[in-house]
Amino acid sequence: MTARPSTAVVTIAAGREAHLSRQREALAGEAADLQVVVGMAGPPDLGDVPGSPPVVSTLVTAGDAGLPLAAARNAGARVALEHGIELLVFLDVDCIPGPGALARYQAAARRVPPATVLCGPVAYLPPPPPRGYPAAGELARLAEPHPGRPAPRPGEIMLERERFELFWSLSFATSREDWLRFGGFCEEFAGYGAEDTDFALRAADRGALLAWVGGATAFHQYHPPSRHEPRHIRELVANALLFHRRHGFWPMTDWLTDLDLAGAVHFDPESGTLRLLPGFRNHNPK
Repeated sequence: MTARPSTAVVTIAAGREAHLSRQREALAGEAADLQVVVGMAGPPDLGDVPGSPPVVSTLVTAGDAGLPLAAARNAGARVALEHGIELLVFLDVDCIPGPGALARYQAAARRVPPATVLCGPVAYLPPPPPRGYPAAGELARLAEPHPGRPAPRPGEIMLERERFELFWSLSFATSREDWLRFGGFCEEFAGYGAEDTDFALRAADRGALLAWVGGATAFHQYHPPSRHEPRHIRELVANALLFHRRHGFWPMTDWLTDLDLAGAVHFDPESGTLRLLPGFRNHNPK
């Protein structure tokens, strides 16, 4: 890998134009050579954003099972690799990269051994004020990194072979070689949930390390939770069942338990039972 690896940001999107625009504004002046935006509900809106990296787009068609999140990330990676990119940085459309986040990922990629998944801290922002969020450099005062995941100090890297269940696909990076080694996301998953944990576990099976990269912070822009929507409940159940067949244990147990308590699903991990309940369309998380 070169002194500064050629880097692409891969973003998948279905609507959320304002989130995408805010992300692209934050990328202006950052160390990215390319951004690949994958539309899952028609062509993404790519207006001119001064200073942002060159952008290309591609489309992946959504089916009845839900948005093709796994297939879209794979498609974005393919386009980036066709452009000769050495480092892939995946950022969900609702994530704003903090100042220097890409440079932290690039520096980490030069320091870690082969077969490593790079994970930066994620901080969840509150609803934006009337005039919108401030500049990326001021977002840290609004949100701390999520307490459930490691957040080393800037410049520090924590390596481990455990806790792959903590991997989140909304902000991570991997080298070209490691992406090909890990095989991308399993496209049997469609819609919401579990495809990222499956990716992490398959990477672990191929000898991967996790690297928690201090300072590679992404700020998650606020939006109302969507996992309680009927279509997402169906997707969660289908993906959880697929994950259980592949790995022998349940993902997203907190979410599934919450849905069980609310009467949307029947979830009994001891007996291996998960199914939608009649009338789940009337599910009210409140």
